[in-house]
Formats: sequence, C-alpha cells, structure tokens
Amino acid sequence: MKHTLLALLQDHPGALNRAISLFRRRAFNIESIAVGASEAAGVSRMTLVVDATHVEQVVKQLDRLIDVLHVRDVTREATLERETALLRVRVPRGQRQEIVALCSVFGSRVLDVGRTSMVIELTGRPGDVDHFIDLVRPFGLKELTRTGRIAMVRPRRHPRAITATENDNGRALLRPGR
Repeated sequence: MKHTLLALLQDHPGALNRAISLFRRRAFNIESIAVGASEAAGVSRMTLVVDATHVEQVVKQLDRLIDVLHVRDVTREATLERETALLRVRVPRGQRQEIVALCSVFGSRVLDVGRTSMVIELTGRPGDVDHFIDLVRPFGLKELTRTGRIAMVRPRRHPRAITATENDNGRALLRPGR
C-alpha cells in the first residue's frame, strides 16, 4: 500500500539523510520525495510517498529523530496533491497544433519550441500528469522529469445551518445559523 507522509524537518546538514535512512534500512520503496522550504524560517517540509504495508512503526521512529519536528501519515485524509513535470516531446510534421491542443486541455504550458521538438510544463494531480504523459508518448517522448508529489491536508469544513428570514420588503434573507 502507498502511504503519503508529511514531515517538518529542521533545515540542518544531514537531517534529510537521517530521515530517509529509516526507510532505506527497512527496504521500503520511496516512490516520491519532495523537500523544500516551509512557512517557518529554518524548517523544511518533506512530502514522502512510500510503498509499504506497515509504515506506522517507521513513522513513530521518524518522529523521534532530533531533526524531525513533526511527521504525519495523511494517506487516509483528504489532501490536495500536485506534481510538476517537464517533457520534451517530438513534434512530427503537421501535428504541432494537436500537441498544443492537448496542452490547452490539461492547462499545461509550452515553454520552448524548436524545429523538431517542444518543451512542455504541466502541474496537476499526479494521475492527470500520468494521463497527459500517456497521451503525448505516441508523438515521441524524448525526455521527462518530474518533481515528485507534494501534498497538503485540506482544511476542515464545518457545515453551518442557514436560516431564512424576511426583510421589510418581504424578501428572503439567508443568514448563517448558530
């Protein structure tokens, strides 16, 4: 089973290596890792996707590392996930417009155009990125690089009751309930 983990690490030399070593020692396959600055100075945010059946123990051990400030398995939570890909696609004669149309449908951008190829940037849900790659592959996928998945837990939404009242003109007004 694939697990998505979010962790906050101190931005110190060796912190990332110590965290990843826990997964390496247990032979867990790391499918994706993305690390970058967070909202706090000196703190990095790591999104890790691992293919493992029992990840709970390694999450607890990861949380005990000195450089790790917080770790959370968000596999079963509602998350927003994105990934960026850069693709160099062969442009067969007369099919440039078809590739540009695909880009338009997926919200991707053409970054560079050459005589025989173009470079495309796509940011989206990992499944959408996979689908786009499958669609352009028949044209000739010359080069591909992906960032790895980043994720953020969706905010909790508290449903509020709405009550209808009438104003002086007899029109209904909608107001949040208490």
